[in-house]
Amino acid sequence: MKRYIFITGGVVSSLGKGLMGASLAALLQARGYKVRIRKFDPYLNVDPGTMSPYQHGEVYVTDDGAETDLDLGHYERFTGVPSRKTDNITSGRVYSDIIARERRGEFLGATVQVIPHVTDAIKAFAKAETEALDFVLCEIGGTVGDIESLPFLEAIRQMAADVGKANVCYIHVTLVPFIAAAGELKTKPTQHSVAELRGIGIQPDVLVCRSEHPLPESDRAKIALFCNVRKEAVISALDAESIYEVPLQYHAEGLDDEVLNAFGITDAPRPDLTRWQDIAERIHNPEGEVTIGVVGKYTGMKDAYKSLTEALVHGGLANRVKVNIKWLDAEEFEGADVAARLEPMHGILVPGGFGERGSEGKIASVRFARERRVPFFGICLGMQMACIEAARNQAGIQAASTTEFGPTAEPIVGLITEWMSAEGLQTRHAGGDLGGTMRLGAYPAELGANSVVAGVYGSARIAERHRHRYEVNGAYRPALEKEGLIFSGMSPDGLLPEVVERPDHPWFIGVQFHPELKSKPFDPHPLFAGFIEAAIAQSRLV
Repeated sequence: MKRYIFITGGVVSSLGKGLMGASLAALLQARGYKVRIRKFDPYLNVDPGTMSPYQHGEVYVTDDGAETDLDLGHYERFTGVPSRKTDNITSGRVYSDIIARERRGEFLGATVQVIPHVTDAIKAFAKAETEALDFVLCEIGGTVGDIESLPFLEAIRQMAADVGKANVCYIHVTLVPFIAAAGELKTKPTQHSVAELRGIGIQPDVLVCRSEHPLPESDRAKIALFCNVRKEAVISALDAESIYEVPLQYHAEGLDDEVLNAFGITDAPRPDLTRWQDIAERIHNPEGEVTIGVVGKYTGMKDAYKSLTEALVHGGLANRVKVNIKWLDAEEFEGADVAARLEPMHGILVPGGFGERGSEGKIASVRFARERRVPFFGICLGMQMACIEAARNQAGIQAASTTEFGPTAEPIVGLITEWMSAEGLQTRHAGGDLGGTMRLGAYPAELGANSVVAGVYGSARIAERHRHRYEVNGAYRPALEKEGLIFSGMSPDGLLPEVVERPDHPWFIGVQFHPELKSKPFDPHPLFAGFIEAAIAQSRLV
């Protein structure tokens, strides 16, 4: 029978529950177990698709087109298991579905309540599509004590009765703060957090204690005594130099052993941590370094580009170099000396985004990369800006723009209203809802047989994840290709541009999709590996 691991957080938010869950899943996977990780989010948004990147960070997109929490990116990067729509749910989704069912009369006139209807829906989500798995890990967003998380905590409390306590493990992540004036760690916040959790009816089996300093044995024993857990199950969690060292650190602290012990598993095979040890070795022993300038609009919130940041790191791991990322606010490039800011860069990346703000700065950075022959990588909006730059500065189409920024006589980029997906014809309207109306999820593309990008992939057919409403207008293809910007990747029907490139440039590729979403430390995405390789070559020229 499959086993469930529920992860909660206490004291403060942002303690790294997602990273801990991903690391634990990787350790269980290294022992030969099949795992899947899920995220319960207590907020009332149906999904994070319409939330500001400054509040929520990036929106992680799955192959099947779900807009999800960024923690699912950690889950995929650490386990290699593709996330699905069924791996992230919010209070908004739960209540929306229940209300729709009530309106259809599915409850046969019964009074619809948090218990049992909401908690039953949450439990059904936890149990869905778990066939052939050994462990299902479920992270509960927020902090114990938050009113909005109570239905989720009640649901996971009930799970122990539903499937048997022997098949459930509760992990609680807390903070053990260091008080500088006293010169000591304080365990009282953890004690209070666990008391709050026990008041709900959940006794944690394992405590993961985040702290700035190692946890003394005396504090570990104190926490164990007051929180009613084994001393060995009080796990110290210190900050790591790289997130990819976290699985090794947790294993050294005995996290996976204690979780298995909570299930009564004593004969588990030892984990094969070879690939994590190799990654750690590459991180600590780089053979060089490169500097990549990321010209974006959300540079004040690094989590807005979380997958992008990690994919650049993966590109460095593939080439055994350290990647230094310089975050450059695109707005600062408008009317400024672009060259002074970009000349020190060994590569320039323009990422995705929404809205007009900073667009002229992005276009200026594309022009710099093209004219100075600096490796360039444009993603989603970045590819669109590359097309507009070529139209304006090479093809003489001065009014070139995108309808996303308002009416234009030369729509190099426009809103697509119909396209084909695996489910059939998809349509949308300019004035419709914003949430869930983009081209979302994995779509295939055909690459030119002799193109640069086909050489990078080693294949002429790919499938990558999308998240956008606007597409490059294929009517301008002849004018742009005349100027050397080749449309080297198209949708299978030949209508939607997916990749543009400049074969006469050291490395100039723009893609409509988001390759960063599929990159992993042990399997770097070929586009990022190729981009960093080109940046290494550039670093030797300057």
